[in-house]
Amino acid sequence: MGIAAKDADAASSLFRELLGLRETARHRVEEFGVLALFLAPREAGAGRLEILEPTRTEGPVGRFLARRGPGLHHLCFEVPDIRAALKALAARGVRLVDREPRPGAGGHLVAFLHPSATAGVLVELKQAAEAPPPARDPPGRGPSPGKDAGRRRGPSAIPTGR
Repeated sequence: MGIAAKDADAASSLFRELLGLRETARHRVEEFGVLALFLAPREAGAGRLEILEPTRTEGPVGRFLARRGPGLHHLCFEVPDIRAALKALAARGVRLVDREPRPGAGGHLVAFLHPSATAGVLVELKQAAEAPPPARDPPGRGPSPGKDAGRRRGPSAIPTGR
């Protein structure tokens, strides 16, 4: 789940304190104009929270904050083959923001579905990177976990035609 915030560190602190989450990674994604902080429960197996702070006002998150203020920005679903998922969705007439995947935080491939096709919610599809780049260790929180820590596995929510 992605949450847009004016101050990612303040929002991260709030969720860490309220829910006992820990910061697992921090990435600057220039293409999207964001600083992305990832938070996860201390026990593996649950989803992650992505706090998005705009690094420029004209980027997607900067525009979102200007129009709507801080809050829920998107939901993310991991798919095994993002190109196949996009092709299957396009064949069903689903309106896409991205017809081709782009590099996202952590080196993952990402693409977005238009909110008009998904009950008003921006949906991100993510294909995990083969070998994610090492994340910066958050100060005072120890090393980042391995690539599978905190990742929920299971059948894909998006049919890929395979």
